[in-house]
Amino acid sequence: MKPLVPTAEMTLGPFFPREFGRAANDLTVIGTTKASGASIEIRGRLVQGDGGPMDNAIVEIWQASAKGRYDDPAFFGWGRAATDADGNYSFRTVKPGALEGRAPHVNVLVLFSGLMRQLQTVMFFEGEEANARDPVLCAVQPHALRALLVARKEGPGSYRFDIRTQGGDETPFFDD
Repeated sequence: MKPLVPTAEMTLGPFFPREFGRAANDLTVIGTTKASGASIEIRGRLVQGDGGPMDNAIVEIWQASAKGRYDDPAFFGWGRAATDADGNYSFRTVKPGALEGRAPHVNVLVLFSGLMRQLQTVMFFEGEEANARDPVLCAVQPHALRALLVARKEGPGSYRFDIRTQGGDETPFFDD
């Protein structure tokens, strides 16, 4: 007997064409203008509760410019990446500046077929002194879960932020 494969009629959407997330993951250039600030790479893996990869999911980010502004005309501040078959995604961007009262951070949104709602979270940067005072990070309880929102520095200009959608070490998500 041939194995059954779910079809669009059997599964909740949205369904993304493979090219949907391509070429939108570099926030360092708008047209011919290069964004000011330290260029960084953010990469990670999006997985389910059992650790299995989430292939063809969409990860979107939005962030402040290196000057800590969302309204910087020289920086678009939004990007999108599709995950590959192993659940990997990556972005090239600038390290965001701190907004008043906040630590430098990147807002993250996950979209995947079958999810009943989008998943929203925030990524902070390892080693930032302001993390200890950021009101959003400090609101996450229990305290041990805060580490799941902090991207690890992998090398000069490189950070890793893995996202787990379920399970004991699930990434903390926020209601919209």
